[in-house]
Amino acid sequence: MNNKQVVRILNQLADYLDLAGENSFKVSAYRKAGRAVEASRFVIADHLDRLLELPGVGKGTAGVIEEIVETGQSSQLERLRNELPQGLPDLLSLQGVGPKTIYTLYKELGITSREELLQAAELGRIRGLTGFGAKKEQKILEAVQNFAQRSERVLRVHALQVAKEIERNLTTLSFIQKMSVAGSLRRGRETVKDLDFVIATTHPEEVADQIVQLPFVKEIVNQGSTKVSVVVDVEGIQMSVDFRLVTREQYASALHHFTGSAEHNIRIRQRAKQMGYKVSEYGIFHDDSEEMITFAEEKDFFAHLQLAYVPPELREDRGEMEAAEQNQVPTLFQQGDYMGDLHMHSLYSDGAHSIREMAEAAKERGYEYIAITDHSQSLQVANGLTITELREQWEEIAQVNREVEGITVLRGTEMDILPDGRLDFPDEVLAELDVVIASIHSGMKQDRDTLTRRLVEAMENPYVHIIGHPTGRVLFKRDGYDLDFDHIFQTAKDTGTILECNANGRRLDLNDELLKKAKDEYGLTFTINTDAHSVPDLSRVELGISTARRGWLTKPDVINSKGLDELQEFLKEKRKKNRKNR
Repeated sequence: MNNKQVVRILNQLADYLDLAGENSFKVSAYRKAGRAVEASRFVIADHLDRLLELPGVGKGTAGVIEEIVETGQSSQLERLRNELPQGLPDLLSLQGVGPKTIYTLYKELGITSREELLQAAELGRIRGLTGFGAKKEQKILEAVQNFAQRSERVLRVHALQVAKEIERNLTTLSFIQKMSVAGSLRRGRETVKDLDFVIATTHPEEVADQIVQLPFVKEIVNQGSTKVSVVVDVEGIQMSVDFRLVTREQYASALHHFTGSAEHNIRIRQRAKQMGYKVSEYGIFHDDSEEMITFAEEKDFFAHLQLAYVPPELREDRGEMEAAEQNQVPTLFQQGDYMGDLHMHSLYSDGAHSIREMAEAAKERGYEYIAITDHSQSLQVANGLTITELREQWEEIAQVNREVEGITVLRGTEMDILPDGRLDFPDEVLAELDVVIASIHSGMKQDRDTLTRRLVEAMENPYVHIIGHPTGRVLFKRDGYDLDFDHIFQTAKDTGTILECNANGRRLDLNDELLKKAKDEYGLTFTINTDAHSVPDLSRVELGISTARRGWLTKPDVINSKGLDELQEFLKEKRKKNRKNR
């Protein structure tokens, strides 16, 4: 168990105690213990004898933490799961509806599910409760309605989890010659409604029989020799999945057809018609012939239509057809271009692992460098570092660089842009850092001009290299800031500031459309970072790369493709340029 996992269970226990109407002092004790564990500078699981050193951790909460570390769960939490009405904890997923509110709704109105809550809000039964009113009732109603809309789609990171489990099981089946995920997941969309797989087989009926018997299949919607439709449940994630069964000869055409967006496929059919062809999911036909032309690979399909190969991420009818006609489809950024991650957190702020652990994990991934960018002092909710603590961290970074060969750890910070526009650290501190990321974490509801000005002024500081997760959005939870993107992109161009594509699956910020606009209209440079808070989070990079590819980014557009020496020189040039202009 790493620290963040322990914190997650402690916070969940506090939430469930609130749902049960438990004594507020007891609930507060677990929340304080969670904050203490998150703020600790050592791995809790390795130092259980030091629990009582943590402020806010007493013998009782220490015992619960020990149980969590040793068993992976809390018996008290499991008891509450069994005692509380089954649908009650589900209400915690509603934005802005906290556990105390849920308890009151349960106690006063007997509400135990989202459906009952929706009905109560629509009937105006909530506004009469003490401490609620019409305004709060409306917010609750909107939260339930928004959740219903969100539940139709799944985050890409979760859809990938489901798809990988399906792929793992498909490899064990007989008679499958070739297979691939298709649809919006293959195109790299940030959210996915359902999954599509294309399977080449000589025995479609037998493969269909095997698919419907897979352990995660919960419902069979349709079973035929060309298509199997099911509902699956993989670790609590439910999705509809279509399996298209084709011959090996039909596979390339089918994979193209079931990958492209509707708009892309319309453009393909129009192109084919101009050349005297008809296109189906199985191949290409001459207008005057029933003979089907099939292809070994997708690139052969495109070549037959006199088009350059279009990568899946670009098949959205956003200019790819014109580029393919002129043989100008770019070579998109890929995993092998990635040399290092410039945004991650350690035990010093709200990360789960030490600097050494993050460095060693990055080294195993083949990286040349990483930057440790823990939060700055004002973000106390994430245990932001004071200047003194930041300097202490530099000593540990120096030690890791001496002892871990084959990778360089850069000194960095993710510094808050404060609500009044000031930066959280003075210039003399920033000047000593290798990488400075400036981000907004507070004052997110300010007006458009104020939020834009905050980012612009940060970019104009010569010591700020990167703007982190520029729009601040959190998918399914919070929309991005109201910003003047043209002003921001122009300032980034004028100052040489790098904009981040944050690979956190709930952010993917900047998104693909803004990346493309910033590249095409302003010629900006970007960085793809995981914003990792633990070693496993480093794998998020694939989400960032797929988003960057959808934004048409190439290797020269992304600074993570630079070797260490070139990167450091590039970052120094930004400072030189801005100091001259200041």
